[in-house]
Amino acid sequence: MNHVLCGLAANPALPPELVDRLIAVADDDIAGELAGRTDLSRAQAVALASRDEAIGVRLAYEGRLTAADVDPTAQPLVALALLDEGAGSPEWARLLMVDPVVSNREKLAACPGLPPDVVETLASDSDIRVVAELALWCAPDVAARLAEHPHAEVRRTVAANEATPPDVLAALISGEGLTPARRCLVCDREEPPFSHSPDCPRPDCDLPPGASCDGSHESTVHTTLLAALSNPATPPEAVAGFADHPSMLLRQALATRPALPPETYARLATDPTPGVRADVAENPAIDDTLIRTLADDPDPGVRRGLAHNPRVPLDVLARLAARTRVGPTLLPRIASASAAEVTELARSLHPAMRMLLAERRDLSAEIRDLLADDPDAKVAKSIAPHPGLSAARLRAMVDRFGAQVTAKVATNPDATPALLEHITRHGPPVRKALREAARHPRATPPALLACLTDERARPLAAAHPALPPTTIAQLLTDPAVRVAEAAATNPSLPRTMMTTLLPEPCADIHRGNQSAPDNPCHQWPHPSEQ
Repeated sequence: MNHVLCGLAANPALPPELVDRLIAVADDDIAGELAGRTDLSRAQAVALASRDEAIGVRLAYEGRLTAADVDPTAQPLVALALLDEGAGSPEWARLLMVDPVVSNREKLAACPGLPPDVVETLASDSDIRVVAELALWCAPDVAARLAEHPHAEVRRTVAANEATPPDVLAALISGEGLTPARRCLVCDREEPPFSHSPDCPRPDCDLPPGASCDGSHESTVHTTLLAALSNPATPPEAVAGFADHPSMLLRQALATRPALPPETYARLATDPTPGVRADVAENPAIDDTLIRTLADDPDPGVRRGLAHNPRVPLDVLARLAARTRVGPTLLPRIASASAAEVTELARSLHPAMRMLLAERRDLSAEIRDLLADDPDAKVAKSIAPHPGLSAARLRAMVDRFGAQVTAKVATNPDATPALLEHITRHGPPVRKALREAARHPRATPPALLACLTDERARPLAAAHPALPPTTIAQLLTDPAVRVAEAAATNPSLPRTMMTTLLPEPCADIHRGNQSAPDNPCHQWPHPSEQ
């Protein structure tokens, strides 16, 4: 890999004619970088897609290719990507539904808007993986039909399909009205009874760890139940009885569901597994009584889950914040607080509550400035990135709390060039602050030069357009390849140097993968030799 050319391929200031030259000599890594450019012409996108199908798939999903640009027989994966995006031809689907490559038919089965005849063909495919994939994405009428498929794997994916009718999902849970499945992926491969060891030594075995079948396809039945309990289309009355199921995974899936009876949530709130209780605590469907009960749960993960519940009362949240590390994050209840509640929170006696409020980025100037002047460093750290803060207040925060807030101040969009220079001169250096300053659009050359002294900030500073061109040129030969690559992405890199970094065009160069190191077209002058 030539890291400098990879960086150059991502440089937003690279002129179109140099993009063309780079396409002509690109290896897979460089081509991947070129594919991420937003200024590619259609001709350039087609040229890149023609050299590598994986890149073609990426460009198709990004809307850079049209059906006219793709030959489905030569690049079936690109055609499948366009079909998946609804931009392919129906005739492609008819061609690919009989593709001998199973994975291609499987990808086709996941595409939306397939013609009815294609759906029917895929539903009767000889490979169960294709049918199962179709069952995961198909329309309600097809899902209802496939729920009676004799293979348990197909029923499992029907249970996960949110388009499956509710009564069919209920039947998949209870088994009522459905004949038992005759096969599963386990007994397709092994004679029952069989349990797949987690330490299976066979490299060609694709059964999941713990998969088992004693004739009842028990592991697939379990994953079918899990899929149905996780499916929002499944009727609540069909799943409420699983609160006492022996499987923790099923109880945990139940704990996140809305619209269950209050007694079901109450039972789950006493579950022996903290993860189940934590999911119940975070569920906005639980009532105020259960919220207050869970606030006293001995497990901090449960209390943390409750803090993220959008319906938790503020007095309960204050109790939680006093004894549970919630972290600097915007909680849903804080985000939805009314103007009156915001005023109350800003004057709370609990620093943790003021810190949580300070995570909002839509505060009024009065509340914002009040929190910026807060005597607690945690509050100041949370409010520091808030837009609209004056340079004087930001500087005062740095002077009061130093390294505790410096990195967050450096992320503020209104941080001035002078403030960023002040931050980068802090002694001893605040490493995280240097990284944030190196990203800041207002960083100046002196600030960026200071950032170059930090190993992790160095590549960020190397890519900053305010860095002097002479410094950028020096960084192209940096022994750290990440730094050299970042410098090559810098839009302030002079065009003359961009040109000299590229190998000369060669008429007979092969446009596929480049691997011949002796090809003169692959020799380019080192920047230090210019």
